[in-house]
Amino acid sequence: MEQYLKELGNFKEFIIPAAVTIAIIIVMLIIRGAAFKLMRKGTTRTKSNVDDIILKALRTPSIYWSIAIGLYVGVAVSSLPLRYVNYITKGIYVLIIISMTLAAANLSGRIFEGYISRSKMPMPTTGLTYAIIKGVILVVGFLIVLSLLGISITPLLTALGVGGLAVALALQDSLTNFFAGLHILLERSVRVGDFIKLESGEQGYVKDITWRTTRIRMLGNNEVIIPNSKLSQSIVTNYYLPEKWMSLLINVGVSYSCDPDHVERVLTEEAMSAIGEVPGLVGAPEADDPFVRFIPGFGESSLDFTLICKVKEFVDQYLVQHELRKRIFKRFRKEGIEIPYPHRTVYVREEKEWNQQ
Repeated sequence: MEQYLKELGNFKEFIIPAAVTIAIIIVMLIIRGAAFKLMRKGTTRTKSNVDDIILKALRTPSIYWSIAIGLYVGVAVSSLPLRYVNYITKGIYVLIIISMTLAAANLSGRIFEGYISRSKMPMPTTGLTYAIIKGVILVVGFLIVLSLLGISITPLLTALGVGGLAVALALQDSLTNFFAGLHILLERSVRVGDFIKLESGEQGYVKDITWRTTRIRMLGNNEVIIPNSKLSQSIVTNYYLPEKWMSLLINVGVSYSCDPDHVERVLTEEAMSAIGEVPGLVGAPEADDPFVRFIPGFGESSLDFTLICKVKEFVDQYLVQHELRKRIFKRFRKEGIEIPYPHRTVYVREEKEWNQQ
């Protein structure tokens, strides 16, 4: 009987703290869910997205905090030996530090991303930038955990220094791409959102610059993935630098019987009247823009002119060309300006003359 009571007492010493721990964790999770629900409703009423970022950053770490509180209360009501209490307490501290490190990494990364996108700082917001910020905070949190556990950091740093050369040789390709990505970010020759064209012919919007590759979304909604080292060594045309707007050249050929001054006036009038009506077409009438030049000039079958105008950005040129060509064609018909067909003069020898020769 005494043995039974002793075992029952030992069982109660274990089951009661465990039950209290589970109950506290459940209660904290319920409170957490209700609090996040209320805060989510509040964020819908604000214009700033900072509160949304904070909620997203704290969603996962708050689960760890609920578990840590439950463990702390369970240890407080238990009669475990001091040695085990110390172990569990250290585990709680480690759990809190890890959760706070994750929250700080997510929060700082997202806030930095939002701040950079609204500023003109010399570092664009990319996957590589976000990864560097999170990586630094996670490393700091990891070192704090090691210090809390009583693990000396000096031997670890020594081991990393000795093995650094071997790691660098093994990951040479990845490190090359990483530093090439940093070079691209700092130089700002290619930025996220820019429309670029590679020397190999691919062109599209820069979607992201990660630690290893740069992703380009082409106009056909396909994605080209380029290693950063290849991108940094290739010839790239950036259609968004120094500004987004670009000149558009449209070649127009007319008959040799047409008056060049008349053709120039008609082309200029049509281009000017299209400003404000054709999306993407821009111009400044006081700056004599758009304008026409008698270039390339005298063709084999036509007088060749070049209409020069401005579009807001690269992709606007397609619609602008489409609309301007239709307007020019209709106006030419109205003005009686002929668009000639290529022609050749062919001399045919008669068979009789050929045989005499």
